[in-house]
Amino acid sequence: MSEPLLKVDNLVAGYNPGVPILRGATIEVMPGEIVTVLGPNGAGKSTLIKSIAGLVPVFSGKVTLDGRDITSLAPHTMVQQGLAYVPQTNNVFARLSVQENLEMGAYTRKEGLQQRLEETYQLFPDLARLRHHPAGKLSGGQRQMVAFGRALMVNPTLLMLDEPSAGLSPKLVGMVFKNVQEVRDTGVTILMVEQNAKAGLLISDRGYVLAEGKEQIMDQAGALLRNPEIGELYLGAKGGLL
Repeated sequence: MSEPLLKVDNLVAGYNPGVPILRGATIEVMPGEIVTVLGPNGAGKSTLIKSIAGLVPVFSGKVTLDGRDITSLAPHTMVQQGLAYVPQTNNVFARLSVQENLEMGAYTRKEGLQQRLEETYQLFPDLARLRHHPAGKLSGGQRQMVAFGRALMVNPTLLMLDEPSAGLSPKLVGMVFKNVQEVRDTGVTILMVEQNAKAGLLISDRGYVLAEGKEQIMDQAGALLRNPEIGELYLGAKGGLL
């Protein structure tokens, strides 16, 4: 059996010293998986991936990516380790064109920029058509494509997504999650935080339910979808998620 690509061990983290939001969270993501982190508001979901990305101070615990210790590395060095992160909001440069956004994502690449652009346009054909449009003028779903595409320009091994469906219509939610699956099919492992539990789990291999700053339950995505106790206790969905 292969080793985890990402391993988070007993992570304690938060924005202010002495006030942890994560209280010993432990998760693993295997190569090629889509793993979704769920939980009630305030459970620490976004704090978890921001801590992994070096954006929130880690007080104790350990994060390893592909066997390398990346705990508390500076955010700008994470890209060099193979990690890309797409935040929930303000995730595009609104005044720049689609192509300029993608080029910004490739700032660490010294060669092969044009090839990577074409690969990204093949993955997201809409972006090729809109390459000269300002990103701020696009629909919510198209902006998410730009954010995904920019993150993929550095050819990461792990892509982390914070609430990729937030604020989108049901139709656009479907489009965004289809994009997530297509990204995984290119060989990129995905860890995402998602409030839309059903939609997230339907495309995932496994899921974690966080509550009170640590993982409470880990299971196969299908089992989480069918478990009525989990739906009602942690996610406010009486009768389960299906």
